[in-house]
Amino acid sequence: MKSSMFVFIVLLLAYQVVQAQGAMPELKFINPPTLYKPPTYSHVVETKGGRMIFIAGQVSNDTTGKVVGKGDFKAQTRQVFQNLKAALAAVGADFSHVVKMNSYFTNMAEQLPVFRQIRNEYLNMNAPPASTAVEVRRLASEDYLLEVEVIAVVP
Repeated sequence: MKSSMFVFIVLLLAYQVVQAQGAMPELKFINPPTLYKPPTYSHVVETKGGRMIFIAGQVSNDTTGKVVGKGDFKAQTRQVFQNLKAALAAVGADFSHVVKMNSYFTNMAEQLPVFRQIRNEYLNMNAPPASTAVEVRRLASEDYLLEVEVIAVVP
């Protein structure tokens, strides 16, 4: 009985040390050779270890709820990425932890080039997350031009 209690305590302490050190989850960004290699996203992201964080679609509201950049896609995109940054920081994460991104546009043909330019300022494009881009007729408010949701894996 005493030896099993000792083993339990050692394992518990080892677990707490690993948690305290914030061991990074293992992330593999994969573009299989059997699929086209896209320059702006990864087809597959494999995770081992860590916590999965789901961040709701972010729009261009500031902290008071006011829509930033009404009619200005570039300004809205910057605000969306600042909101994502804040949401990630709330759980001790940053954009390096993002493994999946879904983006919703109201006019993808015009908006996608601007979106990619700003997105590339925030993400590591050497290991981009798995991504989906969709054009929608309308978002929750007619003032919104963009909405982005992400999934992250953090220690």
